[in-house]
Amino acid sequence: MALRAEVARLKEQLAQALELTAKLQAELEHLRASPPPAIKPNTPRPTNEDKTGNKARRKRAKEQNGARRREQTPTRTVQHRLEKCPDCGYGLRHTTLAHRRQVIELPPPPPVEVTEHQLFKSWCARCQKWHYASVDLRGQVVGRGRMGVGIASLVAYLRTALRLPIRQITEYLYTVHGLTISNGEIVELLHRVAQTEPVKKAVHSIKARVRANSIVHGDETSWRQAGQNGYVWCFCTPQGERYYEYDRSRGGAVVKRILGTEFKGTLVTDFYAAYNDLPCEHQRCWVHLLRDLHELKVAYLSNGEVVGWIEQVRKLYDKGKGLMQGPSPPSQQRREIAYIELVHCAQELGLKYANAKLHKEHPCHTLAKRLLLYIDELFQFVLTPGLSADNNLAERSVRPVVVMRKVSGGSQSGKGSTTRMTLNSLFGTWRAKGLNPFFQCLALLSSQPVPSPTPLI
Repeated sequence: MALRAEVARLKEQLAQALELTAKLQAELEHLRASPPPAIKPNTPRPTNEDKTGNKARRKRAKEQNGARRREQTPTRTVQHRLEKCPDCGYGLRHTTLAHRRQVIELPPPPPVEVTEHQLFKSWCARCQKWHYASVDLRGQVVGRGRMGVGIASLVAYLRTALRLPIRQITEYLYTVHGLTISNGEIVELLHRVAQTEPVKKAVHSIKARVRANSIVHGDETSWRQAGQNGYVWCFCTPQGERYYEYDRSRGGAVVKRILGTEFKGTLVTDFYAAYNDLPCEHQRCWVHLLRDLHELKVAYLSNGEVVGWIEQVRKLYDKGKGLMQGPSPPSQQRREIAYIELVHCAQELGLKYANAKLHKEHPCHTLAKRLLLYIDELFQFVLTPGLSADNNLAERSVRPVVVMRKVSGGSQSGKGSTTRMTLNSLFGTWRAKGLNPFFQCLALLSSQPVPSPTPLI
């Protein structure tokens, strides 16, 4: 009897263990199917992979299947000719060019040039005093330092455009050009570049052009200064102006201070409330709204009422974009008619679920209220030629600052934040306009015409 009781007890424990194993296996499968938010889900494999898992190479189009692109003009030409036949030694005639081959190489990096200016003094027997020689180094050095404008432009380019850390810049200058310079001197050199009068005037001019533009995109991102949280505000134009400014506040007063209350253009932003109080026309970013609609659709995929409402809102956006993508630009009268129709339809969709007493718990309530709150700011892109329906321009413009913050962690002082934003405004504008930022900075500091080449490839 004791053995039978022991067997029954062990069978019961085995059944409990199997049940627990099945439960844990189900939880493991669930975690694999839906990983935590910190882990990105696996992307589906492309359908054009071969048996080894490599992506199959797509065949080139006929117009693209040409020879390799050659450089514009060779800096040096070496001709190779045969004077006599290599087989019989007879003289060759009718020589024509049969083949070209270009070799692209960099010349040896130049070492630094150190110019010593020796200023002498002379005694005047009649005046009974010493007279000192003077030299004007404006356009050759930055401030009263020893570094020339060429080194200053290179350091500013490496630090701002390429986002290199200070230590890597010092290593590059020593390894390639044989220049020994400390980290502190590089930091101080960047401050002097940002504080020069030509740079200040150039940044002030960028800000003035942003304020005077008819279309401005705005965005903000976090930035740490001396361990304290703050924000970098970015305002840019479709013409290539990029203006950055740091502020501890994320309130609407910053927007009014930067753009000015006299701003009369159209401001393209997301739905953040800090932009609401600026007295101008607004265009809200449809990408942010469509993203929220998509998340709502995924959460309530089995609810036909919710999915149907979301698709109706999406059709309004598609209808407005379709009007802009016609074979010929629509007339202003056609734009106004389409704008009135879209606003009326959006208002009906918003009123359907915006009532707090009737639909407070409905999934579409929040987005319906947003439609009504920004009803006049969703379809300005239909009225205004050249106006975008999204804020991708500002999102892309603020991205370099985000990467810079992740690399360096921010700045250690207010002076550092001012320097970083000043240089970002200059280099961001030059790159957006397709100009060579290094040569533009060199020309600005030296007050000389921009040397060739100027375009940014």
